[in-house]
Amino acid sequence: MQYDTCSDEELIEKLRQGEDDITDYILEKYKPLVRKRTNAMYLIGGENEDLIQEGMIGLFKAIRDYRSDRDTSFYHFAEICINRQLYTALETSNRKKHMPLNSYISLSAQESEGGLRMEDVLLGQSQSPEQMVIEQEVLQDFRKKLIGNLSKMENRVLALYLDGNNYIQIAGIMDKSPKSIDNALQRIRQKIKQMKLEGSS
Repeated sequence: MQYDTCSDEELIEKLRQGEDDITDYILEKYKPLVRKRTNAMYLIGGENEDLIQEGMIGLFKAIRDYRSDRDTSFYHFAEICINRQLYTALETSNRKKHMPLNSYISLSAQESEGGLRMEDVLLGQSQSPEQMVIEQEVLQDFRKKLIGNLSKMENRVLALYLDGNNYIQIAGIMDKSPKSIDNALQRIRQKIKQMKLEGSS
């Protein structure tokens, strides 16, 4: 059977009925989403390969726990599970006092246009609507400052990187050497770290 003709929800239902190979199909289908999320996490302090493994664990949990009677799509549920797994992994790794900027930060233009979703804020363990508003303002201010601190090239590299491209692919798109793109990513990461330090002082 061609699984690509089925919706995610239909696939999960077939999986529950015993078609176990659907698990591998969904894991492969959603791997690009995991990579996009881990790219953002890598830039704010994670180790990329370890985070990819954590993201895939989160995706597996989404496949295991999704229920069709929930008022949400599998895609959205998978996003939440992946983000939560990555957030937990990063917090465990950092062992630092919880701060809004240590939680999952969506740096991509597409997601930042609408601000933070409720689920994203909850991943940061907010306890009140007032705190959620504060965190949203902090994160939006962080994005604006980051864009202002990056060069035109760095902003372009960041956008392509968060869209799921690796440094070799970005080099091809921008007609630059892979080394120059890798260097740009390292500069971006250092600037983000510096901004976080300044924000916590």
